[in-house]
Amino acid sequence: MSAASNYLENKVLDHVIGGTTFTAPTNLYLALFTNDGGNAATNLEAGTLTDEVSTSSTGYVRKAVSFGAASSGSSSTDATVTFDAATANWGTITHVAVMDASSSGNVLFWGAVTTSKTIESGDTFQVSSGNLTVSLA
Repeated sequence: MSAASNYLENKVLDHVIGGTTFTAPTNLYLALFTNDGGNAATNLEAGTLTDEVSTSSTGYVRKAVSFGAASSGSSSTDATVTFDAATANWGTITHVAVMDASSSGNVLFWGAVTTSKTIESGDTFQVSSGNLTVSLA
């Protein structure tokens, strides 16, 4: 995952060269996306959340995610993230995003998953520690 959203790119630029303070979010959350509503990549870059898995009676909620210290322009997750079992079909997960809130909020980083995964009722989705990397390189 190496794409920063337009929101984050502007915040970092304003902070570094524009003198506008950007306060890092207290908590980060991992969100799952399908391509059901259109072009997930274009939507996530712009911060549009139309392709996020539905939270209505499906058992889906964003999960807290944490990262180790950055090195060589990137940082990887430092703990496994496991989503609760689906109580209804979520669809095919094609993208993930690091968000600054447990609901709504802003996309910070986003990217396509290496292998899409269809989540049906009873299935779980998991990202093992170290298997999600964000970068500004």
